[in-house]
Amino acid sequence: MAVKPVLVLHGGAGRRRRDAEAAQRAGLARALEAGWSVLARGGSSLDAVTAAVVALEDDPGFNAGRGAVATAEGRYELDASIMDGATRRAGAVAAVANLRNPILAARAVMEHSPHVLLAGPGAARFARAHGLAFAPASGFARARRDARTAADAAPGTVGAVARDRDGHLAAATSTGGTAGKLPGRVGDSPIVGAGTWADDRTCAVSGTGDGERFVRAALAHEVAARMRHRGDSLRRAAAAALAEVSRLGGTGGLVAVDRRGEIAMPVTSEAMLRAWIGRDGRAHVAIER
Repeated sequence: MAVKPVLVLHGGAGRRRRDAEAAQRAGLARALEAGWSVLARGGSSLDAVTAAVVALEDDPGFNAGRGAVATAEGRYELDASIMDGATRRAGAVAAVANLRNPILAARAVMEHSPHVLLAGPGAARFARAHGLAFAPASGFARARRDARTAADAAPGTVGAVARDRDGHLAAATSTGGTAGKLPGRVGDSPIVGAGTWADDRTCAVSGTGDGERFVRAALAHEVAARMRHRGDSLRRAAAAALAEVSRLGGTGGLVAVDRRGEIAMPVTSEAMLRAWIGRDGRAHVAIER
């Protein structure tokens, strides 16, 4: 029996930037439409989260793909992961220089390799072999901006979760990391179980925030584990998982959807860019906590 599709996405958590909100809302709405158009025509949750994240990666207003922040050496090293809740197949790439759409590389790893995570030059060679686009450093939106200004203006990681008409869940996450990070730094976004998780038995999760704390808390998997082993509702599990990040000294947020189509979007930062279409079929965009 078909169920109502659901799509939730985020464009990062952190400080609220009122001067950028109009552009951020427009970008979220475009990404929501890109993902929803897939679900509305009966497409899969996996295709929907891919489309939504590609749209966010192509938008210079978000810290992923074209809008990524630079490392301490002025390079652009990108991370992403994707997971299919029906099969628990997953793919990820980490610390790949100048890759235009890291989420497409993560999906290629999932679908065209025996691996889950590829990193660095090896991941770049794999992406090129599968026809994915790269850009020179000058092609990234923040390349010529003062590093401090860019760090302040850039929101965090982007991601999406979805339930399709067949009830299958999927999650995807992509990031440029933290501004001025050490070369080779990898946060939670490409780590399955930390920044991304999807399992049809429970939920799909994409996180954004203090990546090192998210890894230590196994944030995304923690939400699903609390649902499976404690019987928690999605909202209770998501809030508890994020509270564990707070106990470790971190802040951030997550978006999640469960197999019944319930949505959770807890956040401990000042703001989290987010957009969603729930079971009511209405589009929503929000920034404030």
